Amino acid sequence: MQDQATTRIVDQVMSDRHSIRAYLPKPVPRELVEDILAIASRAPSGTNTQPWQVHVVSGAARDRVVAAALAVYDRDPDYGEPTYDDVYCHLDGEPYLSRKRALGKAMYGLMGIGKGDTAGMLAQRRRNFQLFDAPVGLFFTVGRQLGHGSWMDMGMFMQNVMIAARARGLDTCPQAYWVRFESVVAGEIGWSADQRLVSAICLGYADHSAPENKLVSEREPVAGFATFHQ
Repeated sequence: MQDQATTRIVDQVMSDRHSIRAYLPKPVPRELVEDILAIASRAPSGTNTQPWQVHVVSGAARDRVVAAALAVYDRDPDYGEPTYDDVYCHLDGEPYLSRKRALGKAMYGLMGIGKGDTAGMLAQRRRNFQLFDAPVGLFFTVGRQLGHGSWMDMGMFMQNVMIAARARGLDTCPQAYWVRFESVVAGEIGWSADQRLVSAICLGYADHSAPENKLVSEREPVAGFATFHQ
């Protein structure tokens, strides 16, 4: 039987996880990444299909991916491949739009980037493609032929990765924005043509001196999203 102490530990790890957007130049041992991925693979999946594939970049491979993405971004900050529109679409209605705007206002406010500061916003957006200086990038792919259920399985696996990382003193930031640069990443590290990029996660040790890392986004109360039928 699970005791209250275990419950509190699990709850604390889940509460502590939030998106970190600045990292220390401290390497993450491969063995630790493998440990995280191994326990994360206990995530459920439909009929145990385990549809996830993970491409881990660090060192020179990480630097190649970052350099290639920045070269494209610096030519055209609005560059984006059509696949991104399939991943995050129809989010310009309410309540999604208000939540997006509130998050952006809070984050940019912490960093001193005011409304209308286009240069500051573009510079911060550029940091996505530097993996926010994290030493490790994880790129998650799934078979192109697979449907929504397999994408849901991938989401549960990715959540396990982030929770396992936090439990080990590491931090993360999920980055679906990398889907805008899918062919760029694939060109550098390669994956089979039947795979599609779902998202990336940067992994490392948080730089707690960075103001953006103080941001903890708001959550709706249970009454705002749950309906109980009795």
